[in-house]
Amino acid sequence: MENQTKILIIDDEEVVLDSCTQILKGSGHLIVTAADGTKGLLLLQEFHPDLVFVDLKMPGISGFEVLEKIHELDSTIVTVVITGFATVSSAVDAMKKGAYDFLPKPFTPDEFRLITRRSLERRRLVLEAISLRREKELLREQFASIVSHELKAPLGAVQQNLFALEFELLNVLNESQKEKVARLKTRIDEMLKMINSWLRVISVDINKLKESFTQIDITLPIRNALESNGQLATRKGITVETEFIPELPKVNGDALSLTEVFVNIIGNAIKYSPNRSNIHVKTERQADKILVSVKDNGVGISQQDLPHIFEGFYRGQSGISEAGHGIGLAVSRQIVDAHDGSITVNSEQGKGTTFVIILPVANMLMAN
Repeated sequence: MENQTKILIIDDEEVVLDSCTQILKGSGHLIVTAADGTKGLLLLQEFHPDLVFVDLKMPGISGFEVLEKIHELDSTIVTVVITGFATVSSAVDAMKKGAYDFLPKPFTPDEFRLITRRSLERRRLVLEAISLRREKELLREQFASIVSHELKAPLGAVQQNLFALEFELLNVLNESQKEKVARLKTRIDEMLKMINSWLRVISVDINKLKESFTQIDITLPIRNALESNGQLATRKGITVETEFIPELPKVNGDALSLTEVFVNIIGNAIKYSPNRSNIHVKTERQADKILVSVKDNGVGISQQDLPHIFEGFYRGQSGISEAGHGIGLAVSRQIVDAHDGSITVNSEQGKGTTFVIILPVANMLMAN
């Protein structure tokens, strides 16, 4: 009985209830019926159906009200509207409100069986998707715990002891041994950075991030990012040109996380640009949006790699050897999404790349 699919049919016509029950007889489904919306909703809470057929035109509570109540109680329940030919437009309206499909009267047994099978398959897929989301979230939590406690802590201890050992043996080690210690330090540092990257990509809490939002000048995180990348730009002889529109309206956001976005975007532009080239960072306003573009004349991104660059741990074939774990752009998009914005990229291999970050204006009344 527990594995039986449950179907509730709500219709004020007894002939419809009887015929539907008869059509599905012997199919293994558990079926209950109700002659009006009020009785149907009472049965809903006791019966917990997988699928509900609802007639739109009934005395008392309308089919629309029943649909709304069903989705309030359990949005995973699949609902199908039963309607006369004269109310097909109403059925379409019901589908906009969450109904999965509609079945016009009169219908044949084959039509009813088909829509039943299709609707129950929909219910199965919905429940599977919810289960997969829960499993994914659990894996994220477990992975973060494993990475943090089982990998990061021991490596940190090894690194600390290596520092102490190097200091104690400073006057004893020969040049070859010093080089080996230096390589060990470098490798451990790289592993810790990789672990921190893993933790970062799985720990961006969108809701928690939004709690820290205030109205900020978008040029503040951009200037912070330019400063952070200043030494890299100087080493490569790259000139970063800025074009900031004066008195831009503020955006609603977190300055620290937005700084991380621009550090990633501008840093990539510098890394993948030739020495002594130019990078252009520009702000502009379009209606109720603020646009920030970062344009370089670097190696560009291939059309093959372009659809994947915002995926975690993805690294394209740039032709330039640069340290990284393919995390920066994935985290950047998560942060921009949290700000109700978007991030786009336009690139051609060998001709450069332009990233555009779009954020909504915080308050149009204050901005004007």
